[in-house]
Amino acid sequence: MLLGGSLGDRYGRRRVFVVGVLWFTAASILCGFAPNVEWLVGARVLQGLGAALLVPGSLALIQASFHPDERGKAIGAWTGLSGVATAAGPFVGGWLIDTFSWRAIFFLNLPLALVAVFAAVRWVPESRAPRAERFDVAGALLAAAGLAGITYALIESGGRGFGTWSVPLSVAVGAAASVAFVLVERHRGPAAMLPPSLFASRLFSALNVYTVAVYAALSGLSFFLVVYLQNVAGFSAVGAGASILPTTLLMLAGSSWSGALAARVGPRPQLTAGPLVAAAGLLLLREVGPDANFWTDVLPGTVVFGAGLTLLVAPLTAAVLGAVGDEHAGVASGINNAAARAGGLLAVAALPLLVGLSGTAYEHPGELTAGFRGAMLWCAGLLAAGAVLALLFAHRPRNRRT
Repeated sequence: MLLGGSLGDRYGRRRVFVVGVLWFTAASILCGFAPNVEWLVGARVLQGLGAALLVPGSLALIQASFHPDERGKAIGAWTGLSGVATAAGPFVGGWLIDTFSWRAIFFLNLPLALVAVFAAVRWVPESRAPRAERFDVAGALLAAAGLAGITYALIESGGRGFGTWSVPLSVAVGAAASVAFVLVERHRGPAAMLPPSLFASRLFSALNVYTVAVYAALSGLSFFLVVYLQNVAGFSAVGAGASILPTTLLMLAGSSWSGALAARVGPRPQLTAGPLVAAAGLLLLREVGPDANFWTDVLPGTVVFGAGLTLLVAPLTAAVLGAVGDEHAGVASGINNAAARAGGLLAVAALPLLVGLSGTAYEHPGELTAGFRGAMLWCAGLLAAGAVLALLFAHRPRNRRT
């Protein structure tokens, strides 16, 4: 995503977005025709590359196409509709698998891509940064290696412990790659995939740390709640998956309003209150027991958590993009999307280790209950830390055009 955002700034945001959609769709077709699991995994890797081009491009196009006074509302709509797509995916996918075949979930992307490409070419203006630089291959490889090494170590240490040689080796590789990435990007200066000058903005830096904390908490909830409801409370897979649906519906209904409100009053009130409200929802969910009823035990917590996310997500995205000049909209979007994905990835890898869950512990209700409740406390703490960051550093970003 870092690279995808940077490429859009330099070679045209609409062009890179369209290329990403077509690439993702071509890889989806390869998935659908996969004769074996090795083919499927390889095609999924190609899908990831296409997604890395199109996701930051979609936000950068909003930043470049809308007047500053309208961006908050537009980004709110983007946030809400993204949530609907995320919630609808498992249900539509399940229906396609039951009715046709697992291959149908990949072929569905073809008509959706045709609509997206037509709309982009027909109605979306092209935009780019004033100058283009060379392709930052070293930066892309080092960023991926740094995150992969650290994440692999966290996952493996939970099952094998730190005594296994692969764990300290992967920590060393991840740390070395991360340090090398910073040095390479500083050396490249303005030509870097991740220009260091962007982090001269305290607001931009603080908001990306905030993003890591908030999305780590969101991913922690999504992972642990679904597993807990199935293995302890006896929910079906569909029922456990549907437990997150109220959060998504709230974001659809309120994100556009939330973005517009932040555009009028500034992001600080919502970025401070939102995590605290969401943390209260996690504390409610922490009390869900083995005989839980969805309506009386699960729904109140997910509604409160969803209300908190609705307050903060659209203002956060708008504030991140507003904290840098418009010529860096693509790379800023890429950085923020990468921060969100990294937060989620690290949370799912690290939280089981922190609460003592590994291997077969997920199959034992007592151990899983203790782990779930501990994880909810960690996630609530991450959200509280985000609220403190917002209180100290968040302010109305300047609408800089250059």
